[in-house]
Amino acid sequence: MNLEGKNAIVTGGSIGIGTSIALGLAKAGANVALNYRRHADEANAVVAEIGNMGRKAMAVQADVASFEQAQAMVETVAQAFGSIDVLVCNAGINRDAVIWKMAEEQWDQVMDTNLKGYFNYIRAVAPLFREQKHGRIINITSINGMRGKFGQSNYSASKAGIIGLTKTVARELGKSHVTVNAVAPGMIMTDMARELEQKWLDAATAETVLGKLGEPEDVANLVNFLASDAAGHITGQVISVDGGQYI
Repeated sequence: MNLEGKNAIVTGGSIGIGTSIALGLAKAGANVALNYRRHADEANAVVAEIGNMGRKAMAVQADVASFEQAQAMVETVAQAFGSIDVLVCNAGINRDAVIWKMAEEQWDQVMDTNLKGYFNYIRAVAPLFREQKHGRIINITSINGMRGKFGQSNYSASKAGIIGLTKTVARELGKSHVTVNAVAPGMIMTDMARELEQKWLDAATAETVLGKLGEPEDVANLVNFLASDAAGHITGQVISVDGGQYI
């Protein structure tokens, strides 16, 4: 995919899938800004790697759950890059517990980051995208937002909310030639996943029809496609990257 000259924001781009997305966009030619909350060293390493590709890159410390910080980041990136063409909402957390043991704080933290965080950034870029009459919004959800997951009522609800948000904003921004899509990964072999007990990885693998778990690059490749001109007639869709884990 050719993203030469495009400017992108990736939330949660300092670690995990977000890093692969940020690097993938840069490899395709885009300049990339990413936010981080705690992982400053990792964020700066991603920025350096993108810079070595000859692209512009910047990291902004911003809590996605903060409406004001999201607005400020978008304004900063628009000034630094001159425009914004692509928003990838990726930042997310999990605070797992069965519903009868879940604390209010666990529910609120996940909703504030995983769902409100997406609203905050989409709200911030929407006026810019409407004015310039183009833009790509790509939301990272999860197959667990489509099927539910034991012990993850907060996480699954937040990811299901992202799907509803995606479809609604696709309707609202369509006349401005802005596409809005969601990517739903299954179990992906991030560093965090590798820390899980092998029995959980084996169980997830057994659910797939390909007999293997995905890599972060599998998600990044789809994001690149959806960010490109080749996906110009695709909007309001939820596309799984799960090796058939949820069919």
